[in-house]
Amino acid sequence: MDIEIFKRIMAEKYDKYDLKLSSKSVDCFYQYMNNLLEWNSKINLTAIKDEEEIIIKHFLDSSIIIKNISNGEILDIGSGAGFPGIPLKIMNNDLKVTLIDSVNKKVNFMKDSIEKLQLTNIEARHGRAEEFAHEKEYREKFDIVVSRAVANMSTLAEYMLPFAKVGGKCICMKGPSIEEELNDAKNAINKLGGEVINVIKYNIEKNERSLIIILKKKSTEQIYPRKQGKPIKEPIK
Repeated sequence: MDIEIFKRIMAEKYDKYDLKLSSKSVDCFYQYMNNLLEWNSKINLTAIKDEEEIIIKHFLDSSIIIKNISNGEILDIGSGAGFPGIPLKIMNNDLKVTLIDSVNKKVNFMKDSIEKLQLTNIEARHGRAEEFAHEKEYREKFDIVVSRAVANMSTLAEYMLPFAKVGGKCICMKGPSIEEELNDAKNAINKLGGEVINVIKYNIEKNERSLIIILKKKSTEQIYPRKQGKPIKEPIK
C-alpha cells in the first residue's frame, strides 16, 4: 500500500473514534505494517493479510483502548505480533511497555519491530505468564496489565492480576458475548484480589467488542498463578 493511501485510511478510521495521530505515529504504523507483512510471509504471525484489515483489526482495535490508559508501566500478556502493546506505545511514547509471549518467533518479530521503529522504554520477553508472575521484577509491579482475547475470563484473571500493583488495573479485550463468561469469573477475580469496575461495549467498524476493566484492590496470594496448564485446565471456581 502506498504511504499516501495509508495516511488517508488511518486518518479516516482514527478520526471516526476521536483518536489523535501525529505524523510521526502514522509513519511508525506504516513501517510496522510493512514489517508485519514481510515477516508474515515467512512465519505465521497473523491470519489477516489485507492492509486495510490490518489497520482496522490490529492497529485501530489496539489503539482504541488508549482512552482508558494513563501514563505508567504497561504489561501486555500474550502479545503475539505486538498487539495491543506496540500500537499503545506508538500512540503514547511516555508509556513504559513490557510485552511477553510464549512463542519465541513472535518475540523475535516484536524485538525486530521495536528496533526498526526506534522505540524506547519498551521490551519484548519470551516466556510464560505463569512463570514471569512469580519473579520479583514483575510481580505486582504494573500500573496497567492488558491482554487481547487470550483466554476465558477466569483463566485470564489468573494470568493478569498477579502482575498488577494494588490500585492498578487490568484491561481485558474481548468479543461481544461476555456476560456468562464474566459471571462465571466473578469469584476467581475476587479471589485474585480484583473487582470488575467497568464493562465497555463498542464497535470497531462492524466488529462488536468489549472491554472488561478490573481494579486490583488487594494483593494476590503467592500461589497464583498456578503452574503451566492449570489456569486453563482447572479455572478457579
